[in-house]
Amino acid sequence: MSLVVRNAELKDLHRLTELMYEYIVGFYKKPKPNSENLHNLIQTLFEKQIGIQFVVEQDGDLVGFATLYFTFSTMKANKITIMNDLFLLEPYRNTEAETQLFLTCQTYSQDHGYAYMSWITAIENKRAQHFFEEMGSVQGNWVNYSII
Repeated sequence: MSLVVRNAELKDLHRLTELMYEYIVGFYKKPKPNSENLHNLIQTLFEKQIGIQFVVEQDGDLVGFATLYFTFSTMKANKITIMNDLFLLEPYRNTEAETQLFLTCQTYSQDHGYAYMSWITAIENKRAQHFFEEMGSVQGNWVNYSII
C-alpha cells in the first residue's frame, strides 16, 4: 500500500471538495457550504498566502486532508499556524495515514519558523483528543468563544 502526504494541488479540487463535505456535513453535521464558496477557499489555499492544505493519498485515492492557517500570536509576538482541520475517512483514522498527516503539519510549522501550531476539536471528539495526546500535545487552558 502506497501512502503519500503532500500539498493539495489543482488536480485534487473535485475529490478534496467531496472530502470537505464529508467532514463538514457528514462528520460535524454542519450545513453544507455553497460549492462556489468552498472552491474559492480551496483555491485560495493553493496560493499558500493565508494558509495551506495537505492531502493524504492511499494507493492513489485522497482519503484525508489537513488545513493550516497562518496568523500571529500577541503572546509570542510571532507568527503561528492554526490547524483548522485534520480529517480522514473512517478506515484511515488511528493509522499511519493520520499520524503522517499530523506530522506533516507540525513539520511544516517548524520548518517555516512558526512559533507553534495550535488547534481545537469538539469537546465530544474523544478519539481525536486521544490521538493528539498520543502525538505529545497538551490541552490548553483557554476557553473558546465565537459569535455570529
